[in-house]
Amino acid sequence: MSIAVRAHSLVKTYGHGDTAVRARDGAGLTIPAGQFAAVMGPSGSGKSTLMHALAGLDGVDAGRVLLGDVDVTRLSERQRTLLRRDRVGFVFQSFNLVPTLTAAENIHLPLTLAGRRPDTAWVDRLVSTLGLRNRLHHRPAQLSGGQQQRVAVARALAGRPETVFADEPTGNLDSRSGEALLGFLRHAARDLGQTIVMVTHDPHAASYADRVVFLADGRVVDELAEPTVAGVLSHMSELEPAAKEH
Repeated sequence: MSIAVRAHSLVKTYGHGDTAVRARDGAGLTIPAGQFAAVMGPSGSGKSTLMHALAGLDGVDAGRVLLGDVDVTRLSERQRTLLRRDRVGFVFQSFNLVPTLTAAENIHLPLTLAGRRPDTAWVDRLVSTLGLRNRLHHRPAQLSGGQQQRVAVARALAGRPETVFADEPTGNLDSRSGEALLGFLRHAARDLGQTIVMVTHDPHAASYADRVVFLADGRVVDELAEPTVAGVLSHMSELEPAAKEH
């Protein structure tokens, strides 16, 4: 089994002296290629900070991050930028679409900026699966929130990145749109072989993943395979008291 993302003994500290906060304290994580992994934990546990390190958006004070066979922590900022452009996709809570571009133009934008030709068959499959066929010539203001997020997902996947990082991707969606998006992310992992790392606080969203990783105080403290909502809630209830003690 090939490994998409691997982190070893990550440390990231913000501030100095008595006010220093260790957002990641020796965190380690391995995510196989083609897995849909959710990252959860109490507020302040370092979920988004960990994701930013894994995706090469943020540096670390110690430890290593490997995306495939590339050690991200040894790259310069420019090299990390090129790596993200060529091998990583992002889906955020805010859609981050360019308002003056159509849905089709937004989907193709990363490829256009990188000077790469799209795999038209792949993009066509994404458009069909995400139900965007009749919305390609609409600008973001003409789309619902769910449609905008689906465009953002198509944009993230258009270049066939090795790994997609999603930070609270259903946070601005109604329940129906959220269900549709989560269903597609699961389909992308199971049927299209896409590796997905999703940060979420929502046990229902996490139940769509193949595996949930739980953080507390900057460390990976537990995980759950084939998660259910009840199982996730049970694990989270055990973490919350420990978090409050700190």
